[in-house]
Amino acid sequence: MIRFSDIKVVLYKRELLSYNIAKRIVEATKKSGIPLSEYTCEEDLGSQLEIIQKNNLSSKEVLILKEFHGRKFQKCPGSNNVICCNYYLLNTCFNCLYDCTYCFLNSYLNSYGIVQFVNLDELSDSINEFSKNYHNIVRVGTGEFTDSLMFDEITGIAHDLIEKTCSNKKIFLEFKTKSANIDHLLDIKDKGHTVLAWTLNTPENIKLYEHGAATLKERLDAAVLAQKAGYFTAFHFDPIIRSKNFIDDYIDVMDEMAQRLNPEKILWISLGCFRHSPGFKDIIKHKFPYERLTTEEMFPGIDGKMRYITSERIKIFKTFYQRLHLYFPKTFIYLCMEDSFVWKEVFGIDYNASEELENDLSQHLKSFVNCN
Repeated sequence: MIRFSDIKVVLYKRELLSYNIAKRIVEATKKSGIPLSEYTCEEDLGSQLEIIQKNNLSSKEVLILKEFHGRKFQKCPGSNNVICCNYYLLNTCFNCLYDCTYCFLNSYLNSYGIVQFVNLDELSDSINEFSKNYHNIVRVGTGEFTDSLMFDEITGIAHDLIEKTCSNKKIFLEFKTKSANIDHLLDIKDKGHTVLAWTLNTPENIKLYEHGAATLKERLDAAVLAQKAGYFTAFHFDPIIRSKNFIDDYIDVMDEMAQRLNPEKILWISLGCFRHSPGFKDIIKHKFPYERLTTEEMFPGIDGKMRYITSERIKIFKTFYQRLHLYFPKTFIYLCMEDSFVWKEVFGIDYNASEELENDLSQHLKSFVNCN
């Protein structure tokens, strides 16, 4: 598993050291012996990055500290014409240590380096204030444009958010990861309704498509520790990837989950098949010439993304749901970015709007308020 110590250079601007996150990273960089490079303006940063690229450092080996002046707290944009769980996002970083073949971030062709935002002190205030007048439980996470925990022991983002929101019973924080990096969170006394979540895949798919991430065993080991420490957990089978005997391989993963995990501590599990935007196939073929993801036959979906044919997705989701529901009958299992027809065929539920899914999930979570 790739860690913070695998970064080859950190670029920062001196005035950013007024932020706690920047100070923590710079101090850790010095202790680790990672080269530090100071930039003075955007033009200077661009010039330094050109030199670094010429030295053949990969995008995953370069960490850039910056301020972020966009929306740090927002609703998940979802996709057109599909049912969304109305999740909320915290924009804390762009890009991550792991080099997943299927990741939509590969579409950002002009992006180079991992950009860690440092002006995040008001994030907890934004969530707490928003929750006051919000009608439902607020599910919010940091893992949309990065991995939530890849080097969180350095940034302290999760610890800060947990500490400042733990008393708010309307907030369920989710930190979604492909790492096993949770040791620094285990001793936090008041965890609130924090959910440590893992994206899961088969060992073969992890090896083929999730370069640098933790193994399946490492992820499940970490989930076991998280549950024992008092955390809620969640899991995401997304993307589910078709291949020879793939159903049997995924069932093996579910069987292992059932053997090792406490079902009472799993709040939700999401399911989503591999999908991609038009043009993405050419991008990943160039970056990963030997990938096998795009060799499966795919068709334009209702949201414009390329997907496995609808009948095949329904068959996959039914198989997953039946197995998971058998093992985890009290866990909320839902589909990520699927249309009403697929929902009806898989669950027999007639969702006409994303708010209906959000309401059901919120009702489910209310039963866990004050449980830990």
